[in-house]
This record gives sequence, C-alpha cells and structure tokens, in this order.
Amino acid sequence: MPKLISDLAIMLLTAGVVAVVFKRFKQPLVLGYILAGFLVGPYMPYFFTVADATSIHTWSEIGIIVLMFGLGLEFNLHKLASVGSTAIITALTEVLGMLVVGYLVGQALGWGIMDSIFLGGMLSMSSTTIIIKAFDELGVQQENFAQLVFGTLVIEDIAGIFMMIILSTVSVSKNISGGDLAMQLGLLVLYLVLWLILGIYILPTLLRKAEAFMNDETLLLVSLGICFGMVLLAEHLGFSSALGAFLAGSLLAGTIHAERVEHLTSGIKDLFGSVFFLSVGMMIDPAMLVKYAFPIFVITIVTIVGKLTISALGVLLSGQSLKTAVQCGSSLAQIGEFAFIIASLGMSLGVIADYAYPIVVAVSVITTLTTPTFIKNAGKLHGLIVKALPDKLANKLERYTEEDGSQKDQDSDWMNYLRRYVKVTALYAVLMAGVLLICQLALLPLLLETPLNETVARMLCVVCCMVGIALFVRPMLDMHSTEYTTLWVKNRYYHLPLITLTVVRFMLIVLLAFAPLQTVLGLKAAWLLPLIMIAVYAVYKSGWMSSAYISVEARFMANFNERNLHRNQDDTTEWLDEKLFVQQLACGDEQSGKTLKQLGWGYRFSVNVIKVIRGRKHLNMPSGDLELRSGDQLFAIGKAEDLRSLRMSLGMQEQEELPTLHHFIDAQTDEASDVYAYAIPVTRDSELQGKSIRSSGLRKNYDCMILGLQREKLPILQPDVNMTLQNDDLVWVLGTRRMAEKLLTGTLAEA
Repeated sequence: MPKLISDLAIMLLTAGVVAVVFKRFKQPLVLGYILAGFLVGPYMPYFFTVADATSIHTWSEIGIIVLMFGLGLEFNLHKLASVGSTAIITALTEVLGMLVVGYLVGQALGWGIMDSIFLGGMLSMSSTTIIIKAFDELGVQQENFAQLVFGTLVIEDIAGIFMMIILSTVSVSKNISGGDLAMQLGLLVLYLVLWLILGIYILPTLLRKAEAFMNDETLLLVSLGICFGMVLLAEHLGFSSALGAFLAGSLLAGTIHAERVEHLTSGIKDLFGSVFFLSVGMMIDPAMLVKYAFPIFVITIVTIVGKLTISALGVLLSGQSLKTAVQCGSSLAQIGEFAFIIASLGMSLGVIADYAYPIVVAVSVITTLTTPTFIKNAGKLHGLIVKALPDKLANKLERYTEEDGSQKDQDSDWMNYLRRYVKVTALYAVLMAGVLLICQLALLPLLLETPLNETVARMLCVVCCMVGIALFVRPMLDMHSTEYTTLWVKNRYYHLPLITLTVVRFMLIVLLAFAPLQTVLGLKAAWLLPLIMIAVYAVYKSGWMSSAYISVEARFMANFNERNLHRNQDDTTEWLDEKLFVQQLACGDEQSGKTLKQLGWGYRFSVNVIKVIRGRKHLNMPSGDLELRSGDQLFAIGKAEDLRSLRMSLGMQEQEELPTLHHFIDAQTDEASDVYAYAIPVTRDSELQGKSIRSSGLRKNYDCMILGLQREKLPILQPDVNMTLQNDDLVWVLGTRRMAEKLLTGTLAEA
C-alpha cells in the first residue's frame, strides 16, 4: 500500500476525532486541526506518525490554492464597492501599522531583516475564520461594528494578496529597491486590472452559453479547471499561485453559478483546507516552543495590544465613535490562517528561519483563544478608556466623530467629479496600456512569423494598436458626465479647471497613441505629436467606433452584474420606474423664441422634453425644431442627477421629490393627450435586429423616444444613438397615441 494512503488514513481519522471533541466544547476547528497535525507529526513519537512528508506538503500546497479559491468565491467584486471608506481606512491603517510594528519587534528580538519583514506581514492580517466563528457564537453578526469588521476583512484579504506579491519580489531580489518595487507593483496592478476585465468579459459569457450542459458534475470540473488554470497563468506571469486561485474564485463569484460552485466545492475546500492546517500542526516542535517562549510571549502581547490599538485608531480616523472603534479593534486583535500562508511562502522561498513558523502558530493559537473574550468585554474596555481619558480630550473626540459622521456622505460636487475623474482616467489608461502590451507582446511576434515583410508586419501591428486605443477615446474624455455638467453650469469660474483636467486626459491619450510608433516602428520625431492630437480629436468628434465600444461595455456590465441581475430577473421594469423622473418647467424669456434643438438640453444634460403644453394644446414628443413661446409648460425626462444639473443651469431651487415616469404616466387624465411607454422585443427576424438606434427608424416611424433598453437583464438608460440593437434586447420607448396605435396593430410591441 502506498505510504500516502496510510498517512491520509492516520491524519483524517485523528482530525475527525479531534474535530468532534472541539465541536463538543465549541472551540474553533482550525485549532483542532493544528492539534491533530501535531499529534501525527514528527515531534510526537508516542502517536502514529506520517511517513511521506513530501506528499503531505504537496497536499498542503493544494490546500492553500483551494482555500484562496474559496476566499475568492466569498469575495465578489461588488463587495469592494459596498464596504465604504471606514473599512478601507481601517484596513490600510491596520496593515501598514502592524507591518511597521512587526518589523521593529523582529529587529528588537535580534531577527534578520527578512524574518522581521515577514513577521510584520504575518501580524498585519486578522483571521476571517476566527472572527466569523466568534461573532456567530456571541450573536453579534448584525451589529453595526460587525459589518464594519467584515468590510475591513475584505480589504485586508486584498491587501494580503498584494503583500504576498511584494514579499515574493523582495525575497527573490534579496534587497528592497524602491524603484524596482514600484515597477513590480505597477505591473501587478496593470496585469490584475486587465486580467479581471478580460475575465469578466469572457468567463460569464462562456458559462452562459454552456449553461444547458452544466449539471453538478460538469460545473465542479469546470470550476476546478478554471481555478488551476488561473494558477498556471499566474505562475507564468510571475505571480503567486494563491493570487491565481483567488482571482478565479472572485470571477466566478459574480456569475449566476456562484452559489452552486460554492456548494459543490465546499467539501473539497474542507478536505484540502484541513490537510493544510494539519500540515501546519505537524511543524510544531515543543522544544522550539520552550526555547522561544519569550519571543512567543512578546509577539502575543504586541499582536493583541498593537492590533487592537491600531485598528481602533483606523476606525476613529474614518469618523466613527470611540465605542465602535474599541469594538472593531477588539474583534481584529488576532492572527490566523493568512499568517500561516505567509509563513509557508517564506519557508518555501527559504528566506525565514525555521523557528518563525512554530512561533506564529503558537501566537495564533493564543490570540484565537483570547478573541471571544475581548469581543465580549469591548464595552467594559471602552468604559475604562473613557475614564482614563481627560474630559477635554474625550469631549473633543466625541464632537469630532459626530461632526465627521454627519458629513461623511455629503461630498461636494468637486469631490464627486474628482473621484470619477481619477477612476475613469485610471481605468481607460490601463485598458489602453493593455492594448499596447497585447499588441507588442502577443500580436507583433505572430505577425513577424508570417510571410509578411517586417516593415509591413510592424505597421499592421501599429494599426491594430491604434484601433484598440481609438475604442476608448470617447469614454475616457468623459466630457458629458453628470458630474462634469453639474460643475460646468454651477459656476463659470469652474470652466478653466475643468478644461485643464480634460486637456490632461487628452494629452495622456496622445502619449499612449504615440508609444507604439516609438516602440514598434522606432519613430521618435516630435512633429508626429500634433498629427496624433488631430487624429484623437477627430475620433472623439466623429464618434467613430462608439457603437463597438458601447456594445463591449454593455456586455461587460451585464456580465459584471450577472448575479445581481439574475436575482431581480422577475422585476424587469424596476429600473424604469425608479431611475427616470419627470421635471415640469416653465418657458421663460431666456428660452422663448428658441427651438428645443437650440436649447441643447439633450446634448448638455442628457435630458429630453417629452411634452409641451401650450394653452390647452398638448404637444407630445415634440421635434427639435419646435420653437418655444413664453408661458409654455415643458416636461423633461431624465435621471435625477441630470435634472438637478438642468435646474441649476436655469437658476431654479432644489426640488426634493420628482415624480417618476411611472407616476407621471399614471397621473394622466386626457386619453387623447397621454404619452405611452412600451417594451419592444428584438428578435432574430425583427426589422430592428442589427440596426443602430439612429438608423432603426423608431423615432420617424412611431413618433417615439427611446428611453433605454434591457440587454441580458442589464438596464441601459438613454443609450447612445450609435448603439446597435441585438437579438433578445428589450427596447423601451415613450411616445404618442399614434405610436401606441401602430405598436398595438403591428408586431413590435410586447407590453
């Protein structure tokens, strides 16, 4: 019989017995697995001992991969957007603070530089497993501080992935070069963003097409295949296997198969995860624990006090109360499974001493046992801190957190714009840089291997690169976003800084477009820059490729929101009812005598006039040539924030509530003057299939306006006129009685 089979029999039987005992006394199973590993390890000769340690080590590496895959399944990229600023500030404060503290403690204990750096990494990560278990036992999962802790753990997990990459880079280079490290991090971010974008665009689409064949067995095989395939890709790119597994899980977490995959892989995760923790226990040497009792004691105290204090400080800095800060700090005052993974990384790279592993395991065991006590007594600890603080400081602290808490969600318009500006600029710059990398590293070598002349091959590569960059020119310039428009109409003094920021974006695009000319063709002439600027401007004004980009973006957003959209699939009109509003306006002297086209509200604010009441006459769905008269009542439709910008430009006061489109239609009383909304399905045989909104003839033939469309359950409000209609789209139109009669007697309408 192979030794591996007998070893697994010994390990799993021992783990099973210990797990039952720990369950009986309501202790964390992680500790039970570590104890079971110690019992079957080489340092416990009075019990059964495993013989094939090499195979067990391989299984433990698989355990790390499966654990990180499971962590990714629980992550879901939507969680990152919902954790809030408090969790981000707390996590970054804790991770950076404990990295420094851990390094200083390691140096004070006489450890080497790499040992100290890895110690800081181990101490910076709290235990998700232990915290969830403690919250469950204490029944505080729904408390406000518990939600903040969960958000902090999400950010910590992301920081842990980056930390592992940084530690690997530092370990391999044997030195810490700021420039090299920055370059590695920059490439990491670039590859990660491209990886996630391509994964979100491709993976859910492929799974959706194969959904009819996805029984449990097939889905399990495909999921694990994706996991280990991502691991191979990550290692090929020079990243850790843990990163590949984590990304595979996070990509699957956004699909409609997420719950099934999590259910199907839970047993595998439990099996290999338990083997990993068993292997951790096998490395515990009692003699080492006795020998290093003092470092264990010191690091335990530093972990509890340091993490509690620094985490609480992070919560305070985010504007939360002192009580919430103490509760969060008490919850995060331990280390767990991520510390073992970082320690395993250091051991595999051969850059940390043998004593580091048993020390961190001992510290983890002790802090795991103390965590429930600290969470339970966080209120008492808060009381002691308040008594110890001077009255002036306590009152000042309370005022600071109250003021910050009341204002933290009330960002100015400039902050909203700058937040969007940074995100949009960074996203599309990365995408354009990704196009450059793909063309240079993948496309160019392929073209050079063809019978084409080298110069022709290089020029063809540059053309492909330029087309890829052109795809993102209009969305990157982003000159008609709600945030931009709001500031533009708010104050004329904002025009110059807005133009300046747009010019910065424009020049960034020009430099990115110039890069392939330099790197692929070897052209470095500065006189090319004005020509590129003219070309970029022409692409922006012409809207060239805008239809292709819109289709790509729609597919990406549908895939990204697939899981959430699937949950709400029965509520197909919620987006229309909730997101489109109607604003009533009176035609003043400024608007009188102008046509709707001259007002330019649609272009400037993404707002359209759907009705003009002139005396007793109702002009529904007026054309752009309609000349307005003083006293006309106008009804404009748009999103709430766009209507706000319009009111601001007209000098109107803020309006708290606007009627939704649904309420506006229901409130109509004159059947002859009503407007109607209908959903038109696009089928393979439909006359709309494959046509752009501009060329579909809906406006001309049915006297209607396209409100939006639904593609793969994704609502797209006020789509671009260049967007091509596809099979299974659901097009929402708003129009006149003539439109309703034509639709009801024709074949286009569904509802």
